[in-house]
Amino acid sequence: MTLEFGRIITAMATPFDHNGDVNYSEAIRLAQHLYDTGSDAIVLAGTTGESPTLTHDEEFQLFKTIRDAFPTKKIIAGTGSNCTRTAVESTREAADLGVDGVLQVVPYYNRPSQEGCYQHFKAVAEATDLPVILYNIPGRTGRNLEPETIARLAEIPTIIGIKESAGSVDQAQKIRDVTPAEFIIYSGDDGLTLDFMECGAVGVVSVAAHIVGKQMAEMIAAFVAGDKDKARQIETELKPVFDVLFITSNPTPLKAALTISGFNVGQPRLPLVPATEAEVAQIENIIRQLKA
Repeated sequence: MTLEFGRIITAMATPFDHNGDVNYSEAIRLAQHLYDTGSDAIVLAGTTGESPTLTHDEEFQLFKTIRDAFPTKKIIAGTGSNCTRTAVESTREAADLGVDGVLQVVPYYNRPSQEGCYQHFKAVAEATDLPVILYNIPGRTGRNLEPETIARLAEIPTIIGIKESAGSVDQAQKIRDVTPAEFIIYSGDDGLTLDFMECGAVGVVSVAAHIVGKQMAEMIAAFVAGDKDKARQIETELKPVFDVLFITSNPTPLKAALTISGFNVGQPRLPLVPATEAEVAQIENIIRQLKA
């Protein structure tokens, strides 16, 4: 199995300035932090990057800015859409900008059938030479990508893996059982990383790595080395972080945590709202305990 994108991919938050515009210079600073603290690759314009409220022009500028700043680092572009034509066009544009792969979310809102999902991803995959990672997150899309559909998609050469965010270890195991060994599975939930790795996943597409990247890299390295007790101990220590980053809709808690940690990421765009005072206090308490 070739780990083209490593074991920790971080779905990067998109920084905004005080006017609510994308802060591209801070995006470079945040990406540098992620690469320096254990991320093997980053996803730009994913769910955590507030893709629903980014314009295509902003996304493409973000891809270009980070590619230019980090010519040798791995960058995955979130180019998914609930419109197949848009997903194809965005993927082609991202390829022209030099990204290393694309993340393709299950079409949301229109809730296609399994055959519709298959045809959607097939169209995107056949329109690019880039590696394609599927993204299954039924809690946000309203449609679960079933293991049998994933197995069909795994036969398409450019589809190399999946970010699995259904929150089900059983489903992760079923995906592993019906796909070839070279098909890569990433946990889409920080707190299920080790459980998924027990089922054959290679790592995680992370939110928490913004805050605890080094610790997560240590946790995964311990697991891969066979020291599962150490890995589980680190997991237990990090659980408060995993939990607090989802006390309300992602990335609202993450942006609060990054602000507390000294990054100028601004507030989330509407319809997301900033963390409340009580939520900020809760996040601050967890970060303070980490540094204690």
